Amino acid sequence: MESFWKSRLLEIEEAMLTVRKGKVSVLTSSAGQRDIYMVEYGVKEDFGRRANYNSACGAKDPTHYANKPEDSKPVLLIIGGIHGGELEGIVAVMNLIQLLETGEDYRGKRHDYLFENAHRFRLLLIPCMNPDGRARLPVDTLINVSFDKTVYYMQGTWKDGSLCKWPDCKAVHPIKEASDFLGSYFNDDGVNIMHDNFFVPMARETSSLLGVVDREAPDFTVLLHGGSNYENHLLPTSYVPLGIMQRQQAFNEQIAGAFLKQNLPYSKLNLILTDEGTYPYRAFNLTSAIHHVCGGISFTFESNMGLDAPGIKLTEDEILDSHFVLFEEMFRYTSI
Repeated sequence: MESFWKSRLLEIEEAMLTVRKGKVSVLTSSAGQRDIYMVEYGVKEDFGRRANYNSACGAKDPTHYANKPEDSKPVLLIIGGIHGGELEGIVAVMNLIQLLETGEDYRGKRHDYLFENAHRFRLLLIPCMNPDGRARLPVDTLINVSFDKTVYYMQGTWKDGSLCKWPDCKAVHPIKEASDFLGSYFNDDGVNIMHDNFFVPMARETSSLLGVVDREAPDFTVLLHGGSNYENHLLPTSYVPLGIMQRQQAFNEQIAGAFLKQNLPYSKLNLILTDEGTYPYRAFNLTSAIHHVCGGISFTFESNMGLDAPGIKLTEDEILDSHFVLFEEMFRYTSI
């Protein structure tokens, strides 16, 4: 296992002790009483809040929620480990924190644009939003792991021992009482945070994350996920305004060019949804909920996982490099 591939909960805890330029806090504890850490860079600005975002939209003026002048710093929220076994995002956030602290990632590789421009943003970085799921995963990498074994680690098994495959793993929720082995998708109560009941959350993890979103009004949020052996890609966000879809599609075009320059695989899906009125309806998931709390761009990034399975198989270095392409283009897009 490469030394830069830091995804263990103990490694996260140790890294938090070395943060000097950022500010470390415990966002909340998980259902299994494990700490969820957040690292902040940049001072929180006062956006003159008078109302929550929903009410401000009702008043036909979102600035009642967050009045951001042109010289205010964009707020970026980057979240790893929503599904605790999807290690790629955890590793990426850990390496980003190391870069911001030292000027190099854990490989000793520089990313000068990110390091030199970080002061222009308020950055909120959560290495692992679901430590319960991560604790349940008995390996430190899924690279070269078979697809069926990955399904077992991720979604677990039903009571009869059969694999709890996608998308049926979402058919029972919370899933704990229906499972034999609880996969790393879920916290210890069997809640998949991506599909919590956002109006009456089942998980304190969900409530705490949406609380951060409400307080911080992020301009750009990314949830880092693993996408099997597919090309890296962004997923469309359901039930957001057309203007947000268009902005996300513009970023999609931008990032596709950046991946091409780095000779890394990327699939440029259409992020402007046209089938919201057809049955079965798309899920209103955590990515959608984040937008409706703060009004900002919110999307899911699906990373290649390097499995021993059909498709494209990236190395550890290529997976991490893919995330740094994403991070750099987020900086570039929000600084335009």
